[in-house]
This record gives sequence, structure tokens and C-alpha cells, in this order.
Amino acid sequence: MIEVINLTKSFQNNKAVNNINFNIGENEIIGLLGPNGCGKTTTIAMILGLLKPTKGKILINKKNIENHRIELLHKMNFISPYIELPKKLTVKQNLIVYAKLYNVKKIDERIEYLSSTLRLDKIINSLTGELSSGQKNRVSLAKSLINNPSVLLLDEPTASLDPETGNFIRSFLEEYIKQKKISILLASHNMEEVKRLCTSVMMMKNGNIVDRGAPSELIKKHGRKNLEEVFLELVRNKNEFN
Repeated sequence: MIEVINLTKSFQNNKAVNNINFNIGENEIIGLLGPNGCGKTTTIAMILGLLKPTKGKILINKKNIENHRIELLHKMNFISPYIELPKKLTVKQNLIVYAKLYNVKKIDERIEYLSSTLRLDKIINSLTGELSSGQKNRVSLAKSLINNPSVLLLDEPTASLDPETGNFIRSFLEEYIKQKKISILLASHNMEEVKRLCTSVMMMKNGNIVDRGAPSELIKKHGRKNLEEVFLELVRNKNEFN
């Protein structure tokens, strides 16, 4: 479970994140939408403990990450398009390295499970740098689940993927969340993906959460045909909408 309370991050005179609040319960996927530079990545970095908030607090399973950082990070994981796995290691070697970093028990058993469910069997001994973008994405997802996390942060998990691979990842996440006790924050520009996976969506602009609700509720509230039109309204409208 994730609880974000009055979270603010300032860089000099600029508030990248401004007093935001939200909860993500167990077995729940919440979407975080907004244009580039709105504060999404800063928010994720604070939840991961990579940035210290200027104000506010983050509770993971009722514990403040500032006071229990090492303990809680072992229960969290993430995917980011800005971070690549070492290219000169094989897929299996990469997963072993991350498993050891997270102090995973029964490493071979965990890798075998992820390899089977994420269709990595045929590439498990291939160099990561020689994989296609879709294959790398599946390996990154396996890395993010290597420690069986209770909190998962997904930043554009299906960006630049072909439709079949993207659908496979989304279907996998739908099934995975039914089987595991996990809270997921999804930042994505793929509106259909957000509508399919998320029970609720937060719209972020200029560091503020300016609207939130179930995808269908937001579409109806703003009188639009789909979630993409709601998103475009947010981006183009100079005034915050509520």
C-alpha cells in the first residue's frame, strides 16, 4: 500500500510537485497522467527514495520511507525507459545480479518462474544488448518483479512496443495483480492502456493533481469521447480544471 501525504518538492523557486495526496491500495493499479515536465517522474523518484521531499511524507505499508528506506526498498521495484540493463550481461546474469541486490531467496526458482511466464526461455542466455525492444521490455519487467515486490512503479512500461508485445505485457499485469498482494502506480501516455489497467486515474499538471477518478467517470465528466481527449484538454487548457 502506498500513501502520499502533502508531498511537495521544490527546486529553488520552482515547485515541481505541489502538496499532492493519494493512496494506492493492495491489488490496485492507479494511473498518473500528465504532460512532460508536470511532476510525474519527480513523484516516482520521491516514492523510490531517490529524492527527498521538501515537505510531506510517503508511507509504504504504513511505514515512512524516510525512516525505513533500506527495509522498504527491498519490497519495491520499478520500470523506467531511462534505465537500461547492462548490455554485456546475458538475461539470466542480469536477473541474478538484481536478485542478489534484493537478497532474493531461491533465485533459480524465481528466475525460472519469471522466464516461463514472461516468455524468456529462448533468450535467457542471450546478451541483453542484442535483444529487440520488445524482448528488452519483457526482461525489464522480469527485473522489476524479481523480488516479488509489494509496490511496483511503472514509468511508460510499453513505450515503443509493437501491439502484440504491448498487449502481452498488459495481459500479464492484469493476471499478476489478481494473484499477488501488490500496489502499482502506472505513468503512461498510452490512454487505452490506462483505461484498461487502472481503476482510477490522477491528472497532473504543473506539479498539481488537478483531477482524478475512474477513466469512465473522467470521460463523462468532461464530455469527451475518450480518455485521450480528456488528456489533450488538460495539456491545452492554460487554466487548471477540476
